[in-house]
Amino acid sequence: MSLAPYVRIVARGNSRARPLSVQEAQEAMTVILRGDAAPEAIGALLMVLRLRGETPQEIAGFTAAMRTHFSGKVPEADLDWPSYAAGRSRGAPLFVLAARLVSHAGYRVSMHGWNSHQAEGASVREVTDLAGSGVTYTPLETLSPVGFELLNLRDIFGLRSCINTVLRMWNPSQAPVSVQGVFHPSYRSLQAQAAALLGQRDLAIIKGGGGEFERHPSKEITIFGLRDGVHIKQSAGALLDETRRLHEAGEDVDLRGLWNGAVKDEFAVSTVTGTAALALFALKAVPTLSEANHMARTLWDARHQAETLPQ
Repeated sequence: MSLAPYVRIVARGNSRARPLSVQEAQEAMTVILRGDAAPEAIGALLMVLRLRGETPQEIAGFTAAMRTHFSGKVPEADLDWPSYAAGRSRGAPLFVLAARLVSHAGYRVSMHGWNSHQAEGASVREVTDLAGSGVTYTPLETLSPVGFELLNLRDIFGLRSCINTVLRMWNPSQAPVSVQGVFHPSYRSLQAQAAALLGQRDLAIIKGGGGEFERHPSKEITIFGLRDGVHIKQSAGALLDETRRLHEAGEDVDLRGLWNGAVKDEFAVSTVTGTAALALFALKAVPTLSEANHMARTLWDARHQAETLPQ
């Protein structure tokens, strides 16, 4: 089976083209994942969708195919935390420390991803030892070599494709809750709708730092997603009264020093605890965002004590 019928559906002219259904999108991605699609056809399909904009049905179908095709093994988790942001606007990955705080609350966190075109100091993989024992990180190229190849078509196209979105939606650990960061605000609603089509019930999506699930503590943000299967759009007020960028150029945060207390940086700490609070809220660790913020700050204050307790 070739990819041609699906390319024809989306590309045969403004008056006749239409989006793929969930089933058609799943079939098309299955052809790609099996290695049965010509490279030219893959490029044609992905770039038509890039130009037109993907639909929730297409993202849901592509994601369903990724889940079905995946035969690897990822540790069981309570929270899926993808990290696929790229670009030089990203700074030190403070969200890794946020994930560690979430694990201190008793939740297993599964992180996975691939990041490219990074600024110095932005690498997630260089600080995975700071994630602690309750957080696992699995590189994309290990999880899915074909997914890795598809994502890196960006270097050929010169543009991102919907594969970036699909990998955020993928959830290879099959965790019941997922958090996702996006760079472009319009993707928050797109991914929430696609998740609903996939039967997911709990999900939090924000416009995060550089496209990661990492909140800016000095800005009001809006959380999109699902809570008990119902779509949400909820505002979260600023945590600090300070006007600045999330990551200032040339001002790298020493994550190790921040965690062990050698570095005093209230903005960075609020980024960590504010991000952890959103994840705890998504996990329904507490009923409200206010309680989640308090819980995250308590976890931060007790972070060293928590790790000296007997296992």
